[in-house]
Amino acid sequence: MKNLLIAALFGVISTSVLAGESTFEISIKDHMFSPAELTIPAGERVKLIISNDDASPEEFEGEDFDIEKVIPGNSKGTVFVGPFEPGRYEFVGEFHEATAKGALIVE
Repeated sequence: MKNLLIAALFGVISTSVLAGESTFEISIKDHMFSPAELTIPAGERVKLIISNDDASPEEFEGEDFDIEKVIPGNSKGTVFVGPFEPGRYEFVGEFHEATAKGALIVE
C-alpha cells in the first residue's frame, strides 16, 4: 500500500512538472532565425528546439539571458530558458551576428 501511494504521488508530481514546460521550435536558415521573434509564456521554463538548416555551425547566444549553445550544421539542439518576467529578451547567432538576430517576447 505504501509503495502504491508513493508511486501515485510520483506520477502526480511528474505530470505537474511536465505540464508546466512548453516546447517551441526555432530554425536557422541562411544564417537567420525563423521565427525572428517568438512569444513564450512568462514565469515558465521553456524548451527551445533549434534546428540549424545551414551547413555551417551556429552559436545560439542569449544577449539578455545567460545561455550559449553551438548547433552544428544540419542538426538540432535543445536549450532550456526561463522562467522570465514579461519583456523582450534578445538572442543572436554569434557566428553570424549581422544576420542571425532574434528575440523572445515574454507575455
